[in-house]
Amino acid sequence: METVDTSSRLARLRELMRREKVDVYVVPSEDAHSSEYICAADARRAFISGFTGSAGCAIVTQEKAALSTDGRYFNQAARQLDNNWELLKQGLPDVPTWQEWVAQQVEGGKSVGVDATVITAQQAKGLETRIKKKGGTGLLGISNNLIDEVWGADRPSRPNNPVMVLDEKYSGKEFPLKIEAVRKELENKKSPGFVVSMLDEIAWLFNLRGTDIPYNPVFFSYAFISPESTTLYIDPSKLDEKAIAHLGSAVKICPYHAIFDEIVLMAQVFKAGQPETDPGTSEDGGKWLVSNKTSWALSKALGGEDSIEVIRSPLEEEKAVKNDTEKEGMKRCHIRDGAALTEYFAWLEDELLKGASIDEVQAADKLEKIRSRGENFMGLSFDTISSTGPNAAVIHYKPEAGNCSVIDPKAIYLCDSGAQYLDGTTDTTRTLHFGEPTDMERKSYTLVLKGMIALDSAIFPKGTSGFALDILARQFLWSEGLDYRHGTGHGVGSFLNVHEGPFGIGTRIQYSEVALSPGMFVSNEPGYYEDGSFGIRIENIIMVKEVKTNHNFGDRPYFGFERVTMVPMCRKLIDVGLLTPAETEWLNSYHAEVFKKTHGFFEEDSLALNWLKRETTPI
Repeated sequence: METVDTSSRLARLRELMRREKVDVYVVPSEDAHSSEYICAADARRAFISGFTGSAGCAIVTQEKAALSTDGRYFNQAARQLDNNWELLKQGLPDVPTWQEWVAQQVEGGKSVGVDATVITAQQAKGLETRIKKKGGTGLLGISNNLIDEVWGADRPSRPNNPVMVLDEKYSGKEFPLKIEAVRKELENKKSPGFVVSMLDEIAWLFNLRGTDIPYNPVFFSYAFISPESTTLYIDPSKLDEKAIAHLGSAVKICPYHAIFDEIVLMAQVFKAGQPETDPGTSEDGGKWLVSNKTSWALSKALGGEDSIEVIRSPLEEEKAVKNDTEKEGMKRCHIRDGAALTEYFAWLEDELLKGASIDEVQAADKLEKIRSRGENFMGLSFDTISSTGPNAAVIHYKPEAGNCSVIDPKAIYLCDSGAQYLDGTTDTTRTLHFGEPTDMERKSYTLVLKGMIALDSAIFPKGTSGFALDILARQFLWSEGLDYRHGTGHGVGSFLNVHEGPFGIGTRIQYSEVALSPGMFVSNEPGYYEDGSFGIRIENIIMVKEVKTNHNFGDRPYFGFERVTMVPMCRKLIDVGLLTPAETEWLNSYHAEVFKKTHGFFEEDSLALNWLKRETTPI
């Protein structure tokens, strides 16, 4: 992770800010679709700041520059930012949010600018309120992105790859039925239409997949659904004959950028046809529906705040609850993926103990090669985190060829990796040691394991959120005065984004807003990290399911989790004396299941089979 000298980039940006009469310029991480992971052409915050993590916001004034990010990236940002930047460690006491930092800079009538396509309408409204409260002139939505001008000819070109049709044997539901569910929402809201801007929602809605963003099987597009019609805004060259036939007459195809002009016209026509109402009255319905992830630019094109209703996308919630086909696919692909990880760990241990020199990237490449032989493999689901020793303490570490460490068999090794398959998406983290771990490493690992088991074993009534369950995974670390600076669990898509909302398990307040429901797949990944020394994380994917209980207080269903990931824990790192009988029983039961479901993959691989037998032997 090298530091980039951003001096000349900032100087050029400040010139452009003076041209646009902007005193403060905001550079979010997201693209025009609020994507967490973006294509290279949209990595504007990384370009201007040098910080390459997936989350954060850069703010530049004529005198200062600040980068705000969360606890996953404190270590990485400190390494990558040069002396031009102030690091705002989000969530720590007395550290302002990026919105608060912006407001601190505007006293005396200063203005703030942002590309209106990369900030949501709700974010823009909240930011403008803060700005005006502090004496600023307001928030300007600038049509041309200033970072793109600074970047110039060196900016990567935007991908425009063909899309593929996802067969119903993997999707489990025809896309017209999904559209009809949206139309019922329009009918309930008396709305003239819904704008779909999130790329994974569009891919899921139409049973299409793409490769425009690395590791995320999505494609650049927008969609608009009215009571009478459905329009997909996409470069027509991305659609082959099969895709066109798949969409048929049910979907109108328009160019990608045409959505802005078309919805402006639709909004004007709709408004002209509405009856006059008395000033100050409020009509029920009659507003365009946009999700809380829709850009400020799209919201303004529809007529702004008075013409739209911001909702949590009905597609987001429906997509999160997998149908029977998706559930079975997710389970099957995790078994295949688990076998690939077992083969990899057995190979890696054998090579290291024989004295081989293997660096973090070489190891990650080997894992990808093993995975690629699996049925329905379509690629990785994110950059593999292959990290040895101190690098394992960098929560989202990304090894780079020529600038990474050789794996030390005498140190902790953390591997967080996942893959995309036609029938599902995987994400697994295992922490291993190939030598003799220290007492602190074993204790830390066992405390993390105890938290993972506690969450996996939870039973809870309908209506419970991941916010309420988070403490189960942290309790044993907390008892020792330890913790970790990331969420405990995120939703996982089905051959879609590895991070999927709107639910999760963690301390973020939004996780209290959506209850866990049967059919949701979520990660269970507590950890512990000592900067400069080691890092530990254990991650399984689990599925929410209904369970039977002896009683039924409140006449509500009760839910629990089904284990999906099938990879052994590291026996060498477990302090058995810290486990309760119930935890030992859980571990033995899990390992028995792992062996039963994966040993058949190793009929001709004695190395992997022997490793699997050793790691799953009851304790």
